[in-house]
Amino acid sequence: MAAARIVIVGAGPAGVRCAETLVAAGLGPTLIDEGARDGGQIYRRQPAHFKRSYETLYGTEAGHARALHASFDAIRAQIDYRPETLAWNISGRKIHMVSRGRVLNLEYDRLILCTGATDRLMPLKGWQLAGTYTLGGAQVALKSQACSIGRKVVFAGSGPLLYLVASQYIKAGAQVAAVLDTARFTQQLGALPHMLARPALIRKGMSLIGAIRRAGVPVIKGMTPLEITGTAGDGVQGIRYRDAAGEHLLECDAVALGYHLRAETQLADMARCEFQFDAHSRQWLPAIDAEGRSSVPDVYLAGDGVRILGADGAENAGRLAAMAVLSDLQLPVDAASRAELLARQIKMDKFRVGLLQAFPWPSQQAADLPDDAVVCRCESITAGQLRQVVQQTGALEANRAKSFSRVGMGRCQGRYCAHAGAEVIAAAARIPIAEVGRLRAQAPVKPLSLASIEELE
Repeated sequence: MAAARIVIVGAGPAGVRCAETLVAAGLGPTLIDEGARDGGQIYRRQPAHFKRSYETLYGTEAGHARALHASFDAIRAQIDYRPETLAWNISGRKIHMVSRGRVLNLEYDRLILCTGATDRLMPLKGWQLAGTYTLGGAQVALKSQACSIGRKVVFAGSGPLLYLVASQYIKAGAQVAAVLDTARFTQQLGALPHMLARPALIRKGMSLIGAIRRAGVPVIKGMTPLEITGTAGDGVQGIRYRDAAGEHLLECDAVALGYHLRAETQLADMARCEFQFDAHSRQWLPAIDAEGRSSVPDVYLAGDGVRILGADGAENAGRLAAMAVLSDLQLPVDAASRAELLARQIKMDKFRVGLLQAFPWPSQQAADLPDDAVVCRCESITAGQLRQVVQQTGALEANRAKSFSRVGMGRCQGRYCAHAGAEVIAAAARIPIAEVGRLRAQAPVKPLSLASIEELE
């Protein structure tokens, strides 16, 4: 019998552990990754000629990053690794890719999507000004270019990534003006029963916040961001926010925004996987079983591309998905190891729910956006224009509202505006957010070069 053609998309924590597990079973999967080097976003490797230490680059996560990179290096020769390769569509049992300018198609017998996540953003008046970045973008600048996004940076939003990136900037010697968090301390106390599922992570989070404060950087909790100030010509000049003491204006020349992460689900959509609404995070996510099987036979999902469980949760899920593939191929799987991974995954999901309670998605901010605030930066569509579409056309479903307003039609294809846009629609129509639905993915999932498009034709 010919060996099964197993394709993994994504060389982050989930993809690397998935490939490692398959290699240990004697299989040689193909590993496709958009990045130039392995590690994903969280453990992104610096360029080969950079010499910063793991401790400098990854801080508290240095040990995990080093271990993942070492694991990848150990299996590199036993897999078909394809870096700088964009998987832009799935049809039938075929992945359509662009690799270094070449258009390729790859057939598979088993497909494992470890597509990771991107920043989840809530629009803010003025966020279209130059100098406004996502938390992930700020992190990429530090890791890949060894530079800060500004001379005086404010980090705003909520969630663990907010504190992680701020601490990395401080450690690198950048000037951080403040960390502004929309979550309240009372919300974090209320989430403790769930978060105690992983006490070590609570201690790590408290340590990060403590280090930020010891560096003399103000940490403002329970605030509401009102506006990023500045001009089109000069970019960001400050951020205005409100807390219990009133309104404040903080001078800065760069702002990094983010509210947890959003799963990169476009390829799962292309593969026709079923989605379910997750009330905890107020978003639609692919449906999977405990081991990562999707609703589509022979398609598996793992890591942040399906559930945001953190880097170690992604590693765990990658191993489980590989074991599911082995089991479905009728190859031996260690039952004790699988049981241990499943038990760990349950604990991690409980912690995920706690995090969402402790650092909630600020849906009310979408309802409160002024009419002149831009929601879709790609198409320059304002909250007022989107509300007008809802009220004048009765477009209450995300894709119908997109057709009338163009929200989500731009270069990012809704990655940065779809969730907030849905909240604006729900508030304007006075309907539950689940009824708004989700934007359907369209091929290509990311822009292709003109040369690639000509080759397709």
